[in-house]
Amino acid sequence: MAAGREVSVVTVGGKGSALSSAFVFAISNGCAQVRIDSSVLEKLSTKHSLSAVPLQSSSNPRFLTLEESRASLLVLLNKFALSNAGVRPTLPNLIVETLNRGFSAESLDFGSVVDFLGSFFRLNGTTLEEAGVTDGELVVLENSSANLGGISALLDYSSSTLSTVADAVASLSCEASKADISAFNSVDSGDGFSVKDETAVASDMKVLLIGSKLVGRVDSDAISEIPKVHGSFREVVRSVHSRVRVELNSVAKVTKAGSWGNGFGKVLATTFSPLATLLRFLGEGSLRRAKLVIDSIDSADLRSQVLEIFGRSCPNSDNLNDGVRLISEALLNVDYASLLHEIYCLLVKVRTIISWEGALALFILERSEANERTQGVTSVRPEINGAKAKADKKGEKKKKVVLGKGTSVLRQLIKGYLKQMDGDSTDSIASLEGWTRELSLFFDPKAQKLDALLNKFKEIVESNESRRLPKLPKGTRDFAKEQMAIRERAFSIIEGVFKRHGAMALDTPAFELRETLMGKYGEDSKLIYDLADQGGELCSLRYDLTVPFARYVAMNGLTSFKRYQIAKVYRRDNPSKGRYREFYQCDFDIAGQYEVMGPDFEVIKVLTELLDELNIGDYEIKLNHRKLLDGMLEICGVPPEKFRTICSSIDKLDKQSFEQIKKEMVEEKGLTIETAERIGTFVKKRGFPLEILSELKQDGSEFRNNSGSVLALNELEILFKALEKSKCIEKVVFDLSLARGLDYYTGVIFEAVFKGAMQTIRATETQVLVSILGEDLSQAAELASELWNAKLKAEYMVNKRVMKHIDRAKESKIPWMVIVGEREQNEGIVKLKDIEANKEEVVPRNNIVEELQRQLRNIPL
Repeated sequence: MAAGREVSVVTVGGKGSALSSAFVFAISNGCAQVRIDSSVLEKLSTKHSLSAVPLQSSSNPRFLTLEESRASLLVLLNKFALSNAGVRPTLPNLIVETLNRGFSAESLDFGSVVDFLGSFFRLNGTTLEEAGVTDGELVVLENSSANLGGISALLDYSSSTLSTVADAVASLSCEASKADISAFNSVDSGDGFSVKDETAVASDMKVLLIGSKLVGRVDSDAISEIPKVHGSFREVVRSVHSRVRVELNSVAKVTKAGSWGNGFGKVLATTFSPLATLLRFLGEGSLRRAKLVIDSIDSADLRSQVLEIFGRSCPNSDNLNDGVRLISEALLNVDYASLLHEIYCLLVKVRTIISWEGALALFILERSEANERTQGVTSVRPEINGAKAKADKKGEKKKKVVLGKGTSVLRQLIKGYLKQMDGDSTDSIASLEGWTRELSLFFDPKAQKLDALLNKFKEIVESNESRRLPKLPKGTRDFAKEQMAIRERAFSIIEGVFKRHGAMALDTPAFELRETLMGKYGEDSKLIYDLADQGGELCSLRYDLTVPFARYVAMNGLTSFKRYQIAKVYRRDNPSKGRYREFYQCDFDIAGQYEVMGPDFEVIKVLTELLDELNIGDYEIKLNHRKLLDGMLEICGVPPEKFRTICSSIDKLDKQSFEQIKKEMVEEKGLTIETAERIGTFVKKRGFPLEILSELKQDGSEFRNNSGSVLALNELEILFKALEKSKCIEKVVFDLSLARGLDYYTGVIFEAVFKGAMQTIRATETQVLVSILGEDLSQAAELASELWNAKLKAEYMVNKRVMKHIDRAKESKIPWMVIVGEREQNEGIVKLKDIEANKEEVVPRNNIVEELQRQLRNIPL
């Protein structure tokens, strides 16, 4: 109750005030007094006529626990404060007096409005007939759902504190059981599918356990599942808190008279049912970790005793199942007050289990330290053999119990609270039972000292934020020196080819109006990054460079334009190996009216030229025609409205088998098996362009009877003859499985595919490393300057160890080293080392520049 513990008085009402679950918990447990803001009382009037509406009593009395009753009264008081019509100061004032004075558990009957009013007025020495009730007060009473709101607030606050306690105790169990915590490192896989709360729990566990020498040995699902279970619990707790916060501070809304909260109950049932499920999982996980801790006890007799008392005294899985059963029955009976009450009871059971887990973990850790102290006393006994004493000291050091930096702080804090924490009693079952009782009280949100644990936990995990390594957003990457060298060289070559063909540079904004982008990408439109509305315009990050180019041409009324653009684009995709959310595209486009296939020929020619000049490996250009693809689908019997979505499926054939694609087309996209199989006979055709073209145009081909296909085949014949004359058709493969799903593709479509390994490029252009074996900077300055003056690309290094120089050259892929040591200096020579060939030769010092120039003439940069 860190937020409300220091508040001895809770004020209800007033400008800007809000009732929190922490305040409700404080009042319900007598940790604070309550008052109503004077501004609320000022707006209430005594001049309201009493209601003539007949009230009916319930045949089933509803008595809550004292804690729940007090919480419900406070919620009702807040609802009266929020109301602005027909409420007298009588009821609010009586509620304040009742809460501050106190009352017994079964004084109030929440079975119905009339039962509540009757019991409430009796509690305050009057009757309903004498005090009466106004229509406005009835509206609040009948629609406030105060009993449900009160129990909800208790659950909200208790589950929030339990979440932190469960995490803290779980971290202690990891050490007590010597668990393998490597699973915490793999939660955030970087593939875009990690859950935020799971990642956060794993991160907190690592922070608490950093520096621990105990973890890392025992593999257990009870440990590896902590991020999933505790992360899911955090998520549900946050959802509960959001709903309860809204409901506590909303004005009572008029519903069917006498409903007494059924509508609100359905909302809460939907909100709190997942909490019940996660409480069960949380309890089961704690039970499993507790047993894992017990298994780590080295003494068989003690282990047996601990297991016996644990099984006898700690709630077990059957108890958790009983709690879940009662919750289910309450839900089936549409008894929402009982539903919330039973969830609260289940929470208390889980808290008790976690108390046992914590006590057992502390028991084992204290026992380990006690054993260490005993061994330490033995190891300092005088020995005749000095070497034996030294060995004992070394052994003692290895056995030292070292907890994590975070868990050691939490452990000391809990030890400070426990009254019976004594290392000499770690073999005593009585001490274990005592610690469990103390922890059950300590972990109860009513305990003021619990705030210290909650605050310390928060301080530990948040203070480490500044020391955590920053990370990139998923789907992005930094370009280090090696990548930048490759990129700069590649862009230079690509721009050179573009300019050779007469293209001009164009730059467009990184974001466009959303209406410009939507509807252009088919199914992939869902991958467009939308930006928040910052000034009345709905904008999105560009998905590619083609649509912005088309917008530029249309906006400026251009009739022809040959342009290139190299820039980043953005896609809200699930990142995976080789796929990013931010990446570069290099576009070369020709806009305007030209001879048939002229622009298509030149674009493919440009592609072959730049790939050849980049010299990054063997490749092929897969090519198809969109009209031929549509004709194929029409021939196979695919409805026109499904062309685009089926194209998206076919386009995956380079990553998935046809059987997988066939299953998708049939089961997800509604094609018949026969249609899908006909598609399969066509998309398997690929080969030399003129050969496949001849096959598709021969007599009897179904494509000759399809007008779109005939047009496509005629265009492809023109294109292939042009490519043949330009000596680049050998790089092209006619592939009918190539199918781009984007809506703006209407003609030739193609893509380059690499067939082998790529060539590596060095991060720097350095040709020579001048290696001075010693500490003489002047030698390095003299020799390096001679190389620089000769326009050679050189770096220098001064270090006594020759392997440091060699490692530097290999790491930076510098091909040559000039080595100068004391011997070389005295004899007027240098050693010239070829790193790749691992060969050395002696060169006169005065001839080194000329020799390097000769050797480097054939070395590529």
